[in-house]
Amino acid sequence: MGEVVLVISGASGAAYGVRLAEILGKDVRLVVTDSGRLTMTHECDGLTPEALVEKTGAILENNKDIGAKSASGSAPIDAVIICPCSGTTIGKLAAGIGDNLATRSAIVAMKERRKLIIVPREAPYATVHLENMAKLSGWGVTVIPASPGFYNLPKTMDDLIDFVVSRILDHLDRENNLTKRWTGDELK
Repeated sequence: MGEVVLVISGASGAAYGVRLAEILGKDVRLVVTDSGRLTMTHECDGLTPEALVEKTGAILENNKDIGAKSASGSAPIDAVIICPCSGTTIGKLAAGIGDNLATRSAIVAMKERRKLIIVPREAPYATVHLENMAKLSGWGVTVIPASPGFYNLPKTMDDLIDFVVSRILDHLDRENNLTKRWTGDELK
């Protein structure tokens, strides 16, 4: 698999995007919105996008640079993931607004029929969020809510994060063993 654009937007749940960047490493072109930077620093013990890039080998792109590689239809980008994906970002995508690198990369993914995965982390969802997610899903966007499962009997916060990240990796066709898989024998 080639490069993946990973957008961390301003919704709570930056730890999901951070963990995904840690696993995908140098294959990531990282885009962090201004709100995403604030949320990441607050929720991830002072972590900055620059420190995440240093830790993972990812490439950091400026969200204001709509001419960056991530926004190009001819660039060899395999997938765009917005994790977490704010309600504002969902609304912009549903309206076709590509006014920054984060939304432009996602719109390009849709037009090029690339894999686009959004990971909303709102609770509760407003009706407009639900309608916009349904619209995006109808256009081929994969919507994976940041809703961890409990059938694998998680013991730590990391277990809960890894559950969601594992589902994202599954949809990227990336093998992983981050969480226990359901076998059907659990209730016997």
